[in-house]
Amino acid sequence: MHDEDERDRLIDKLTLRAKVRLLTGADTWRTAAEPAVQLRPWVMSDGPAGVRGPSWDERRTSVLLPSATALAATWDEPLVERLGALLALEAERKGVHAVLAPNLNLHRSPLGGRHFECFSEDPELTGRIGAALVRGIQACGVAATAKHYVANDSETDRLTVDVRVGQRALYEVYLAPFEAAVAAGVRMVMAGYNAVNGTTMTASPLLTDPLRTAWGFDGVVVSDWGAVRTTLDTAAAGLDLVMPGPAEAWGEALVRAVEEGHLAEQVVDDKVRRLLRHADRLGALGRPDPRPGPGVRPGAVRALARRAAAAGTVLLANRGVLPLDAGRLATVAVIGAHAARTRGQGGGSAGVFPQAEISALRGIRARLRGRARVLHVPGPVPAGPPPALDTKLCTDPRSGAPGVLLRMLDAGGSELYAEHRSTGRLLEPRLVPGAHTVEISARLRPRVTGAWTLGIAGFGRMSLRVDGRTLLEGDFPQDTDDPALVHVSPPAHCATAHLAAGEDVLLVARRALVPGTGRAVVVSAAPPAPDEDAALEAATRAAREADAAIVVVGTTEHDECEGRDRLRIALEPGQDALVHAVAAANPRTVAVVNSGGPVEMPWREEVGAVLLPWFPGQEGGGALADVLFGRTEPGGRLPTTWPAVLGDAPVTGTRPVDGRLDYTEGLHIGHRGWLRAGRTPAYWFGHGLGYTTWAYEELTGPATVRAGEPFTVRVRVRNTGARPGREVVQVYLARPGAAVEYPERWFAGYAAVRARPGEAVTARVRVPARVLRHWDERAGGWRTEPGACRVLAGRSAGDLPLASVTELLGDLSAASVTEVQGDLPAASVTEVRAEG
Repeated sequence: MHDEDERDRLIDKLTLRAKVRLLTGADTWRTAAEPAVQLRPWVMSDGPAGVRGPSWDERRTSVLLPSATALAATWDEPLVERLGALLALEAERKGVHAVLAPNLNLHRSPLGGRHFECFSEDPELTGRIGAALVRGIQACGVAATAKHYVANDSETDRLTVDVRVGQRALYEVYLAPFEAAVAAGVRMVMAGYNAVNGTTMTASPLLTDPLRTAWGFDGVVVSDWGAVRTTLDTAAAGLDLVMPGPAEAWGEALVRAVEEGHLAEQVVDDKVRRLLRHADRLGALGRPDPRPGPGVRPGAVRALARRAAAAGTVLLANRGVLPLDAGRLATVAVIGAHAARTRGQGGGSAGVFPQAEISALRGIRARLRGRARVLHVPGPVPAGPPPALDTKLCTDPRSGAPGVLLRMLDAGGSELYAEHRSTGRLLEPRLVPGAHTVEISARLRPRVTGAWTLGIAGFGRMSLRVDGRTLLEGDFPQDTDDPALVHVSPPAHCATAHLAAGEDVLLVARRALVPGTGRAVVVSAAPPAPDEDAALEAATRAAREADAAIVVVGTTEHDECEGRDRLRIALEPGQDALVHAVAAANPRTVAVVNSGGPVEMPWREEVGAVLLPWFPGQEGGGALADVLFGRTEPGGRLPTTWPAVLGDAPVTGTRPVDGRLDYTEGLHIGHRGWLRAGRTPAYWFGHGLGYTTWAYEELTGPATVRAGEPFTVRVRVRNTGARPGREVVQVYLARPGAAVEYPERWFAGYAAVRARPGEAVTARVRVPARVLRHWDERAGGWRTEPGACRVLAGRSAGDLPLASVTELLGDLSAASVTEVQGDLPAASVTEVRAEG
């Protein structure tokens, strides 16, 4: 490592133009090199469920972990740290220096389209889980990135939306998780696309204060990809690195701004200094140090991913059905299209090509092999575009190998390049000089006769032909600038063709390449949908004849995806009808919800049990089987309150009006908003059942606490069931009668405990000083109001049987209270076993 004086001497060696060149990326994922100071490029990659690397290529697979909501649902920071370390090992394997995770935006509205990539509705839980992931990633030498700073909590018009939020809510709610990440040592912060209170985040003063001043962040602030559109205001702010590059907004425009006296060169030097410090920490400055290779066996990786998926699975309801006893089952009906094509991840830039994916059906079959017969009935087909071609359905027309043929053609249609690929989803087909058209062809072998739906996704001039017959041809203009929709999830255009089972057809799709529209092409196919009534009848018959029924429903990529918010949280009517029918046919029905965020469940009182595995990652099917058959207890607790119907939710707005999105609810999001509105949700924040029962017996805490100091409460709980188990003991605070407005109650801390049947254990829950303070808008600083504080303990925000009162003494001034902002959460979660 170099010291600051050495790095200053390196800066002195660089011309202004050379310094400015370092402030924008060299390409989409790499920074610029500078041989004059022995600076090598460093590589960034999306996260947080997996490390893709610098290319979208299905041949370069990644470990796929459960979604961020599932990680938060574990309420298990040590486990999340281990998963962060696994992401770091993946990064090293792929030559990546910085992982663009964690996403610390909040679940403000159930309609948020990117719920799956964010942790929680609550700033404290989000901060703790996010800090754990940061610690895990960075313990292995890879940089983590806290994103998207700040109030980037919805997707509608996300490139331009101006979020209007009061100072108190901004500091106490939306900035709080980022403060926790900085306290955990995060090395990068990503500025979002949005504006806050009239200023775009890439030019916001918030990049300096509180980020660098009050919090002491000394790392690099990077823009979200394509977020910088202006020069002087963004350069004068605390932004250090513009991505992707080379970027026109800085570059020569920034050189001219300095030369003409509009910006001091010292501002550029400060940015370069931070970049060099960061590169030094990554081992990219000076003589290269060999980076350690991957050190985890594939079997251990799979076991950890499977454990994580089970740990985040939430048992929402159980009427004596779970766990299922495999030894007493002769036939199990597994019902639903999601059972066979279980979504392991959400859509958008965080997506990876997983090493393998274990569906719910595959996991259940593996668990019951040799014990019971497993019947699968798909039921009604979920709406949405057909899935991309894969090796199960087609072959390369040139080689005959399973997959597709990708060709690059010149303007005259001559082949410039060709290669075999295994999927019809090609987001970055290789560019070659003179390329004009991307062509994907495949020999499709239909398994059923009827009207097949065939599609192509992309922008510009496109065509789709079957055996030389044109099904679709036209110009499809680009109607969005959102990078996720342009480069990752372009819209699909579909047509139908009558195909006969067993008779091969040649499918050829073409897309002309137009600058600025990306080059992603997705070619898809789906068989004719069965009659819905017949599909329901088949599912009902299978459920009626089985000893137990497992019905899997969920969202599609059309519902939950980066770049757009949801229009509803109801599942499609066909999926709800499926659960109703199966539950009526078999009282031993388990409903499994495969989603990243809340969905309405009008059948939740009809089924025997409801399980929520979220988007569970590559090992989700095995983990689900572990939970269903009692090998593992469902470990999850809800990180977000789930409404019975969307209209009950107190905060739903994600759509700007005249470019503005007003956070009029202030502090009151999530369970705070439900409590303020006096409404009861389907399931509260923190809710989740295990396979045993617990009695909350006693809460003890200090009678007085000096303002600005943390304190610990002790909660004695007893395992009153027949199985050993783990309980997440939660603590909430309330300030009735206070002079300052507070939520009716708010989450303050938790601890996990384990006990055998009949044992009593004591959970020690540390309440950090930061959850007692409030932002004084008039003074522009933190204060802690003296007076009585109610401390409540229980199983969720809506189930708090124990209470005590602690008196807060004195007050901490706005200046001195900032000294406790680094209150680290590492010790706040303690797993306690029975005491002797």
